[in-house]
Amino acid sequence: MTVNAPATSTRSEALFARAKAVTPGGVNSPVRAFRSVGGTPRFIAHADGAYLTDADGARYVDYIGSWGPMILGHNHPAVRAAVAEALLGGTSFGAPSEREVLLAELVTRLTGAERVRFVSSGTEATMSALRLARGVTGRKFILKFRGNYHGHADGLLVEAGSGLMTTSGELGAAAPSSAGVPEEYAALTLVSEYNDPAALDSLMAERGHEIAAVIFEPVVGNAGVLIPTPEFLAALHRVRDSGTLLIADEVMTGFRLSLNGATGLLGLEPDLRCWGKIIGGGLPVGAYGGRAELMEYVSPSGPVYQAGTLSGNPLAMAAGLATLGALEANPGIYQQLDRYTGQLAAGLRSAADRAGQPLSINRVGSMLTAFHQGVPDGSIATYQQAAASDTAAFAHFFQSVLAQGIYWAPSQFESIFVSAAHGDLELERTLAAAEQAYQTGGTL
Repeated sequence: MTVNAPATSTRSEALFARAKAVTPGGVNSPVRAFRSVGGTPRFIAHADGAYLTDADGARYVDYIGSWGPMILGHNHPAVRAAVAEALLGGTSFGAPSEREVLLAELVTRLTGAERVRFVSSGTEATMSALRLARGVTGRKFILKFRGNYHGHADGLLVEAGSGLMTTSGELGAAAPSSAGVPEEYAALTLVSEYNDPAALDSLMAERGHEIAAVIFEPVVGNAGVLIPTPEFLAALHRVRDSGTLLIADEVMTGFRLSLNGATGLLGLEPDLRCWGKIIGGGLPVGAYGGRAELMEYVSPSGPVYQAGTLSGNPLAMAAGLATLGALEANPGIYQQLDRYTGQLAAGLRSAADRAGQPLSINRVGSMLTAFHQGVPDGSIATYQQAAASDTAAFAHFFQSVLAQGIYWAPSQFESIFVSAAHGDLELERTLAAAEQAYQTGGTL
C-alpha cells in the first residue's frame, strides 16, 4: 500500500480558493486553515481505517481521527452498517426513538451517570451543563482554567486554548478571547491556572460562595496534552466545600481514555460530565449527565430549559451504539492503543535525540502531544509552559511529515489521536517520516 503525498495538492489548492470565496477563511473550523503551519489545507475525499485520501488521491496516515471520535478507525464496518440500517428508517424525526433510550442506557451503565441528555455538539453539552449548574445553585459565576477549551459559547471564550492559542498571537492576553463577546458576559467567568492547586484554593476561599460550577478538562487536549497532578485533582474535589458543582468536560477524553473516560482513569468524582466525539461514532453529537437529583432540573422535568431539534438524531445514535458497543465488547482495544502510542512516543523521542532537536512529549493513553521545546518529557503541566513551545519548529515538522504522507494535527497546541486501525506498518512509516523531519532541522 503506497502512501503518495505530494508537497502541493493541486485539487486542494483549487478547492481552497473556491472555499475562501464563500466561507470565512475557506474553512468551517479555524484550525483546519493551516494558518499556524503554512501551506494549503488538504481537502479530504475519503477515509478508511488509519488513512485519509485527499482530493488529488494522495493518502495519509491520519492522526487526527476527526479530532478523536474515530477510535475504531475511519469507516468502520460495524458503524457503517449501523448507520446504513438507521438511514433506511429516516434521517431525523424531531420525536423520541428507541435508539436514544438504548444509547442513554449504555452511557449511564458504563459511566455511572444516573441521567443523560443528548445534544448535537460538545459546545452544546458544556453550555447546557453550566446553565444547569447555575439553575441548581442560583449562582451566576463559573470558573474555568487557562488554556482549557470548552467550546465556543460566549461565556467560555475566556482564556481558552485550542485554535485561540494558534490564531490570536497574544498568549496571556486578557479575556475575552474573541471579538463579539461582551465584557460584561466574560466577567461572569473566573479563570484560574490549571495544575495550580494553591491558586484554585485561594480563589475558592475568596469567591467560592459566588461560583456555580468549576469546569475543567480532566486531561487537557486543547493546549496540547496536559496531565493533572494528584494535588490539583484533590483541589478540584475541594470546590464542593463551597457548594460549587464540579463539571468534567470529557468531550475529548470520554470513552477515549477508558470505557469510563478520564473520570474512571483518574478516580474523579464530578457532579456533572460532558461528552461528545466518540458517543456519536463520528456523527454530530454531545451529551451531559450526572446525578438524577441534578439532571431532574432539566426541562421538561425541571425549570432549566434546553432543547434541540436534532438532539438524539437516529443516525448519530446508531453510530454511537455501534462504537461504544465495539469498545465494550473489546476492552483490550485500550491496551492496544496505549501500546502503539507508547511506541510512537518512544520513537519520536529517539528520532529527535539523534538529530539534536529539542522535544518534550506528554502522553495519556492514545492522546499525545510532542511539544517542540527542550524540557524533560512529561514536565509541561501548565498553559504557560505549553505556550513556550517553538511553533516555527513545529510547523517545519508538520510540513515535512505531511509531504511524506503523515497527517498530524495542524497545530502545536493540539493532541493527536491514535485509532485501533493503526498498526506496525503505520508506526514504521510515521517514525521514518519523523526521522527525516528532525534530521532536516529548520529546512524543508
